[in-house]
Amino acid sequence: MIRVYLKIHRTNMIETVACCDELLLNKIISEGNLKIEISERFFGGDLISIEEAIEIIGSASYFNIVGENIVQKAIDHKILPKEGSRYINGIPMAIKMMF
Repeated sequence: MIRVYLKIHRTNMIETVACCDELLLNKIISEGNLKIEISERFFGGDLISIEEAIEIIGSASYFNIVGENIVQKAIDHKILPKEGSRYINGIPMAIKMMF
């Protein structure tokens, strides 16, 4: 079973879902001047199945996802267009924000 870390941040009526592949927690990935810290503080919520995470992400107005497994699953479920992700040092990530 593929598992991911998922944490929901709530600020002023806005919920942002942070989700990363299990093995990426507490890693830093960088390429050139791009850097993302996959910190316990931001991403380290509950360790859940990727299927549970997709249900939550699918209804989220805002999300930040990192990792091959979760990004590909979001594309497969049409939550994210294939061209909607960015790679940093070979690791895909995507952010969804509503304005």
